[in-house]
Amino acid sequence: MINNEFYDDLQDEWYTRIDHPIALLRAENAVRIPWIAEKLQGSSKQILDVGCGAGFLTNALSELGHEVTGIDLSRSSLEIAKKFDPTKKTSYQIANAYSLPFKDGSFDAVCAMDILEHVDEPGLVIAEAARVLKPGGQFFFHTFNRNWQSYFLIIKGVEWFVKNTPKNMHVYPLFIKPVEMRSLCHLHLLEVTELLGFQPKMDPKVLLKLLLTRKVPSNFTFVFSKNLTTGYCGIARKKPGRK
Repeated sequence: MINNEFYDDLQDEWYTRIDHPIALLRAENAVRIPWIAEKLQGSSKQILDVGCGAGFLTNALSELGHEVTGIDLSRSSLEIAKKFDPTKKTSYQIANAYSLPFKDGSFDAVCAMDILEHVDEPGLVIAEAARVLKPGGQFFFHTFNRNWQSYFLIIKGVEWFVKNTPKNMHVYPLFIKPVEMRSLCHLHLLEVTELLGFQPKMDPKVLLKLLLTRKVPSNFTFVFSKNLTTGYCGIARKKPGRK
């Protein structure tokens, strides 16, 4: 079974800890946030961040002037998100991604970053995201491909090389192949318009420091690529004129 409980215990360490995989999540967000921000070009948008955790993405988008709502099942994570929100304008609430407490067509964009591989029914999350999106709205997502390479890099590699990795932080059967992701989106009237590979930057010096210390260096980073073998990000657009 997937272990989602460890997030409850992180408190302020969401933002500070380097001897824990949460530091990898911060490094991922440092690259993904500018990408999402660029794709949201234009006036202020109404955005929902599903599985927002401690608010890395939510708070960053609020700072850019968007009207952002973050939902999660972890009360303690939401408290940290509020604490680290410099705008104090982000709306945070406890809610289940399988049954979002919002009306149809409420948001210009919905983000599901690092949540689809943490649930048993990703199709239900996607269905709800599609429901609350306005026609023409954008669905942003990040998840992991399912193959032997992703198993060894995302699961075993993190367990071996990053201290304090929680047991079952990721479980292989919940990874999602890109063809499956496209199919799930299509089923709920979302047209995938962009898929990008997303993986660690293979800088030998940085990787060596990680291997020797089992701590995530401050200059550890991720890059986009054409290779979808391990992790990947994407955008799907809700078909206009359809619920």
